[in-house]
Amino acid sequence: MTETPLVQAEQAVLGAVLLEPRQLGRLAGWLRPEHFYRPAHAALYAAMLDLRAEGHPATKAAPNVAVPLAWVNDTREKAGTHVRGLTAGYVHSLASTCPLPAHAPVYGRMVLEGAIHRSVAQHAIRLHQAARADATRGTRVAETLHHAQVLSDVLDDLGRRWGTERHGGQAGTPSAAPSTGQGSADERVLSEEESLLGTLATHPQQMREVVGWLRPEDFTDPGYAQIYRALGALHHRGEPIDQLTVLWECQRRGALADGTLDADRVRQVCGSAAGGSAGYFGEQILDASLLRTAAASARQIRDLADDASLAPGQLISQAAAALVPLDEARRRRSAADADPEPQEAATAKTGVPLASRAAAARARTSAHRNEAKVPPSTPSARSAPAPGAGRAR
Repeated sequence: MTETPLVQAEQAVLGAVLLEPRQLGRLAGWLRPEHFYRPAHAALYAAMLDLRAEGHPATKAAPNVAVPLAWVNDTREKAGTHVRGLTAGYVHSLASTCPLPAHAPVYGRMVLEGAIHRSVAQHAIRLHQAARADATRGTRVAETLHHAQVLSDVLDDLGRRWGTERHGGQAGTPSAAPSTGQGSADERVLSEEESLLGTLATHPQQMREVVGWLRPEDFTDPGYAQIYRALGALHHRGEPIDQLTVLWECQRRGALADGTLDADRVRQVCGSAAGGSAGYFGEQILDASLLRTAAASARQIRDLADDASLAPGQLISQAAAALVPLDEARRRRSAADADPEPQEAATAKTGVPLASRAAAARARTSAHRNEAKVPPSTPSARSAPAPGAGRAR
């Protein structure tokens, strides 16, 4: 049976150390037993490191001195205490599989490269499984957040070990993932989305609780996302919020023309307030979005890890980029757990009270509408943009 290139690389690096124990000094600082795919190979390499640490004579021999048979036997005996079925014949055959002992660092790098792909794939699978499990349990995200952090830490460690700097790069943003839970979970999230929108339309003062961390992309229903976008625009401009103003804003944004929404649905959603806290509904929606994002990122990273043509540096960099959307969702969830920004803090950032900012926004909008009604009286008036027109748009 023909061995895979990875297994051949493991055999070659072990054979190189059996033939020239001093090669271990060129490997010990960065190649570890857990980087080997086969348990028997990992046990043999661990035994070699232990014998070197214990000061085995073979590891201190001069380059031209013949390697004692005790080196091979002691390695097999120590490794045999951790794995079964390790025969003397197999250990001796490893020496014949090594093309050139001096190339041990190159063979070791091949082993490490395989370990990097394997490790990234394993942690991506665990993240995906955690996201699915959390979604099934009802959008609890603790397990998913844990595995997301573990995967991020693994990429950092592998980047340092391989000698490449991890950076987010240009993220290949994961495509929108379908809900990772069952049908009942889908219905629950849709119900929470509708409850949030109805609450915000009826009690617009609660927009302050969610606008800083909840995004339209967090909604599963495209129509609900458009309504939330309209609510956010009205809140940002400080304009009144009710069924009619939301409907008008949806129309201005093309949501009625492209068929995403119709007027009856907008009115129905805006009048569907079931009571409760917008912050609570928003957190449930964000958690569901985070789980979908985690599942999509995990699938993308797993596909990258399965691509043997990617060099480790490329894999680490692209995997880090695939985590960018999830990292952003995690930051927003941390913001959701924090207290809403008090009015005094918002004033301190800009130097303008919230009420004054809202009044200014309304004034700009009114001025823009009045200007639109007055026809220009001179050619120069027609060619010059109205002051503040760009801001009003």
